[in-house]
Amino acid sequence: MLTIDRRSFFTGVAAAAVVAGMPGRLRASETEWAHGMSIFGDLKYGPDFAHFDYVDPDAPKGGFFGTDMFGTFNSFNPYIMQGDPATGMGLTFDSLMTRAADEPDALYGLVAQSVWRSEDGLTYRFRLRPEARFHDGSPITPEDVAFSIMILKDEGHPSIRQQLRMLEAAEAEDDETVVVRFVEGRSRDLPLSVAGLPILSAAYWEDRDFAASTTEPPLGSGPYRVARFESGRFLIYERVPDYWGADLPVNRGQSNFDRVRYDYFRDRQVAFEAFKSGAFNYREEFTSRDWATGYDFSAHNEGRVQREELVDETPSARQGWWFNTRRGKFADPRIREALGYLFDFESVNRTIMFDSYMRTKSYFENSPMAAEGPIPDDEAALLEPFRDSLPERVFGEAISPPASDGSGTDRGNLRRAQELLQEAGCSYRGRELMLPNGERFTIEFLDFSNALEPHTLHFSRNLSRIGIDAGLRVVDASQFQRRIDEFDFDIITRRFVGSLTPGGELRVLFGSEAAELTGSPNLAGIADPAVDALIEKVIAAGTREEMYVAARALDRVLRAGFYWVPMWFKGTHWLAFWDEFGRPETKPRFSVGALSTWWIDEERARAARRA
Repeated sequence: MLTIDRRSFFTGVAAAAVVAGMPGRLRASETEWAHGMSIFGDLKYGPDFAHFDYVDPDAPKGGFFGTDMFGTFNSFNPYIMQGDPATGMGLTFDSLMTRAADEPDALYGLVAQSVWRSEDGLTYRFRLRPEARFHDGSPITPEDVAFSIMILKDEGHPSIRQQLRMLEAAEAEDDETVVVRFVEGRSRDLPLSVAGLPILSAAYWEDRDFAASTTEPPLGSGPYRVARFESGRFLIYERVPDYWGADLPVNRGQSNFDRVRYDYFRDRQVAFEAFKSGAFNYREEFTSRDWATGYDFSAHNEGRVQREELVDETPSARQGWWFNTRRGKFADPRIREALGYLFDFESVNRTIMFDSYMRTKSYFENSPMAAEGPIPDDEAALLEPFRDSLPERVFGEAISPPASDGSGTDRGNLRRAQELLQEAGCSYRGRELMLPNGERFTIEFLDFSNALEPHTLHFSRNLSRIGIDAGLRVVDASQFQRRIDEFDFDIITRRFVGSLTPGGELRVLFGSEAAELTGSPNLAGIADPAVDALIEKVIAAGTREEMYVAARALDRVLRAGFYWVPMWFKGTHWLAFWDEFGRPETKPRFSVGALSTWWIDEERARAARRA
């Protein structure tokens, strides 16, 4: 539902709770041309709105926004499987529509000035703005839009193709209209996902191989374009001075920086030192030790570097250690459950993370979709048809990770883990734990960064205590991506951002069809008919409350599968930045808003850099 890249396509819209059916909200028409669209038809902004409420329409332009990234990049096509995609390429592409960051899933016209929907919901027409242009001055045509949709469906990343599989066709209907047709049974959010796809130039790609990675930035139409880069080191975008859509209501007060720079690092401490020296001016902090103890330096003590903690109203990301159930050693859920007893969150939170986090329990943490307590009747009714195939405990209390005494070696948890392993057929040869097939139980944790090494080693020490040979392997970012695409791992750390209005991305994350799809984010290899059916219930829900109920039922089943060892979350963002920014009085409810709505305050910038 956004201008997307490969890193974000699978995760849906990062939005959070809002009361359904708020009084006074507009309804998007189903049979007439409308200025916007949303999952359940409600729109906050009317057809004549001047700008979003969370921007300053008179924000000054200028200056630069710089932040850090980790890993590497070697391709400017983020929509295919080949290569490591550059961060931020979504800034260079426009889409038919763009989302409002203060609504759960509403989109408003960008390249498309209006949208029409058939009564059966299987045909959508988008009427384009005649002034829409690519960066070379050529017009954006219905043919370009149709080309973009179809090439992403046919040659895009496997997860994009999976998401678009119920798209029948897109074609130019006339000089200003593109028509998009879907097959019956399409996911509820698919039209919005299509409206958020990047628009590519058909002429540009005519003599180029779309499926091949490229170090040539493609022709775009968005507010920024690539200015300079050095593969794997830095990437600079420059604001397009004559950007065609700058004065549209959906864009006013946004894209205020003349330059946006991403600096790539392999080591977080090196990145932190670069920030402290002023090499870049914005950093979202993800390391609790640094947040608690690392900001005792002159620029911060003098107030030239600021820190702020903002409330996060979006569902917390699904971050954890994911088991690869395609491997026989993790096929038995009792083994997976046993391993969960060996991660002592309470000890790690106290000794490593300064008690900054809460334990993740749900696949929909920090949202109304997280299952809690005994199962209510409405959720039980959805699960009843699958009773024979589900563990009986699904119909009781929502399953949560085990708590510990915080010692790091909770004897009760160690004993319970051993009991479950023995029930699953594991045995001991001396002090070594053997799998049911007689092989030594070994585990390799795979990562591309050392950031979570202390946490993983804490976990692996407990695994070793019960006879498992566990270790961490850190590989370069390219090898890491290749191994995940090919499901060549035992346990992997991954983080997936969730949405308050989940849709087709659930099929890609947890559906059986995606389990063996190369490059799929279904890392655990979940292939359960009950999960598939419940995903469809979520997708087909007619109201937001029905969707919540179905998602909570799905949550119970996923949690009973023990497909991961969930990590932790916090309901805030930790921001650190040089005190040179201005920003609107209102923060977008479901976004930090720094890159999109902040600007450089020249007077503050001079003061911040005076030393």
